[in-house]
Amino acid sequence: MQQNRKAKVEVAKSPLFSGKIEEVSAFINTAYLYLSMKMIGELEVMKMAWVLSYIQGRVVEVWKDNLLDELSKRESEAEMVEELFSKIRNKFGKTAKEERKVE
Repeated sequence: MQQNRKAKVEVAKSPLFSGKIEEVSAFINTAYLYLSMKMIGELEVMKMAWVLSYIQGRVVEVWKDNLLDELSKRESEAEMVEELFSKIRNKFGKTAKEERKVE
């Protein structure tokens, strides 16, 4: 008799993101994989909350608090996880480092 069971696939959870440039790609890639395998069908707000829960540290914590404030007031452009990833890349990625050098 064949049982109808879903195969359980283990997925590494995202490492904590502290805002360092060298962490951006790994954080986003791992978070994306986790969301696409473990949070299928979840509301975007739940996915965003999960991603934001892994953003912790001095400078990045202030950024997260400001973003959460904007989200609660519906003033943020980030309404989807992909938009949140873009905001993270723009704020903490290599392009952000290059902009800081110019300043």
